[in-house]
Amino acid sequence: MPSFVFLTVALALAISVAATPVQKRDAFSVEQVARGTFRKNGPAQVAKTLRKYNKAVPANILAAAENNEAVSVQDDTGSDPAVPSDHYDSSYLSPVTVGNNTLHLDFDTGSADLWVFSNLQAQSSLSGHDYYQTDSTKKKTGYTWKISYGDGSGASGQVYADKVTVGAVTATSQSVEAASSVSAQFTRDVETDGLLGLAMSSINTVKPQQQKTWFDTVKGKLAKPLFAVALKYHAAGTYDFGYIDSSKYTGPITYVDADTSQGFWGFTASAYSVGSTTTTSSIAGILDTGTTLAYVDAAIAKAYYAKVSGAVNDDTQGGYVFPCSATLPDFSITVSSVKQVVPGKYINYAPTTDGSTTCFGGLQPNTGIGFSIFGDIFLKSKYIVHDVSSTPKLGFAQQAGV
Repeated sequence: MPSFVFLTVALALAISVAATPVQKRDAFSVEQVARGTFRKNGPAQVAKTLRKYNKAVPANILAAAENNEAVSVQDDTGSDPAVPSDHYDSSYLSPVTVGNNTLHLDFDTGSADLWVFSNLQAQSSLSGHDYYQTDSTKKKTGYTWKISYGDGSGASGQVYADKVTVGAVTATSQSVEAASSVSAQFTRDVETDGLLGLAMSSINTVKPQQQKTWFDTVKGKLAKPLFAVALKYHAAGTYDFGYIDSSKYTGPITYVDADTSQGFWGFTASAYSVGSTTTTSSIAGILDTGTTLAYVDAAIAKAYYAKVSGAVNDDTQGGYVFPCSATLPDFSITVSSVKQVVPGKYINYAPTTDGSTTCFGGLQPNTGIGFSIFGDIFLKSKYIVHDVSSTPKLGFAQQAGV
């Protein structure tokens, strides 16, 4: 065969390869935005956690929560209220485009539903909220969803297949749970327009067939099938999708296999430390960005507050309280032989009432829950990787600057 034939074939192959598009893989970060100022209420957070996990809320906690009733406070200028700042915090949420509407959602690793306020609700329940405008052509006929809590509160509605964009990635036919009924606990929280669940799809509440989370829908489009969470102490945090940002943590990342058997990002720690004193103990828990406080076995909480001068487990306050002026020791759990440290100051959640010199602890007993929950009090000092590349695993690292 003449040499020019080989040249022609080679050139044709080169053109063919060059014309084949390289598949783009996405990696991006979603920054939280401050949506309002709220008054922190420790007992109300305990009640909220118990409801979320379908546990009964004891009467003393309900009474304490009512006594410390949280009120969203923001003056006409949009500035923080002119009161002691430790009573208040900002509500940090993430922008998500659902259909043609931009909503601000709570990214929740402790649930698997993407539910949003919608035009299916009574107009009175939408005051202060951005909401999803449903399109009847996108309705999933016969599909419904319902989230019920232990006290009968919750949300429910219909299901649509619509585009959902987070950062740089769009799920073109994502199940969107449009609320038609929402309990007062949600409607009062006017900053939050719904939740984007990042737990396992196995606990999604849609019937007659469970639906995938947004992350499970798009993970194949990401550079790596993972997301990393960097929540912040008194500041907006970030969610990194498809990549790990080495500027956000110090030291190595400690990986452990995740226990997903219950649908959550579960793991087991082998010890805990109060200050420099370490106690061996098997601690089965989950990571939950949708829970504010941290909950551990009663014996661990007792051991921690034994080192805090003046601390008591006060039934009338719904948990452990202590003098606001107390110096709090660091708290650590040991994960795969590495201590994951929470600075003591993070554990001072809030004063119990206006003008009070007594503060509510961010570390509380998990009584009635049955397992430990490491919520934002723990997460705000961590960079946590949630990886599903093969066997699901969790990566723990200390945040840079903490």
